[in-house]
Amino acid sequence: METLLGVIKTALPVFLALGLGVLCRRKKLLSREGIDTLKKIAVDICLPAVVIGAFATAEYTEKSLILPLVIFLAGCAGLWLGKVLCRIMKMPGTLTPFLMCGFEGGMLGYALFGLLYPGESMSAFALIDLGQAFFCFTIYKALLAGPDRSKKDMVKDCFATPVVWGVIAGLLLGATGLYKWLGRVGIASVIDTCTGFISAPTSMLILLSVGYDLNLKSLMQKDTLKTVALRLGIMGSLLGIILLIHHFFPMLHPGAMVLAFMLPAPYVVPVFADKPQEREQVSSALSAMTVVTLGIFAVMCIFV
Repeated sequence: METLLGVIKTALPVFLALGLGVLCRRKKLLSREGIDTLKKIAVDICLPAVVIGAFATAEYTEKSLILPLVIFLAGCAGLWLGKVLCRIMKMPGTLTPFLMCGFEGGMLGYALFGLLYPGESMSAFALIDLGQAFFCFTIYKALLAGPDRSKKDMVKDCFATPVVWGVIAGLLLGATGLYKWLGRVGIASVIDTCTGFISAPTSMLILLSVGYDLNLKSLMQKDTLKTVALRLGIMGSLLGIILLIHHFFPMLHPGAMVLAFMLPAPYVVPVFADKPQEREQVSSALSAMTVVTLGIFAVMCIFV
């Protein structure tokens, strides 16, 4: 009975927030502009506060610093495997290989990790997301944007993202030891209070936005199911290799790693679709991946 209550306690807020998002769309309680504004508040204001707190309190050891590099290499491997297997399996769409790697940490990962492990530091997930961010803002985005995008524009876009500045601020506080020094003089608690207050609505706002955008009607299309199955195969294989490495060389939070590799591909992919049909195809695949992620999340609640 206790286990069941624990699962309900963890999973129910997620599905409730998603359901409210769907309800807001169907009943027109929020417009597209309104939900985009909430999403912007969550990603550009609340999430940077989460990231600052996570990186400021992270333990920086030689082993933990290897983790972002491992995630970066896994992203590169996933993209290469995606391109090869999509070609062999004759998967439709030029953007389909980009759905086979990377994960949506900002819009979903932090929210689910915080609900799954409420008593643990967010830094366990943040170090994984650091390698993901490095991959997404370099190789992934460069190939996704195409050859016409200049390096100067990509660097400019990267540093125009508030989350990136949150990572930089958190790293400066944590990796330099400044946060610990501020803790000794009593100032760190002020930072914790501020970041905690600003980041409090992050999960609700993000999950509400995800629910609003869920496209449930197109989940059972053949191409959508093939795309999701292929992603699960690729990401599951990479996860297995990383967990095997971890067995001999401990460097990560296994639960955070499983959650990260079961997340959907980055939600930014449809933005780069040139044709409406491909945009709809990619969006359908992302919706299906999100549903699968939530199913895996519900199962993880039983074992955590």
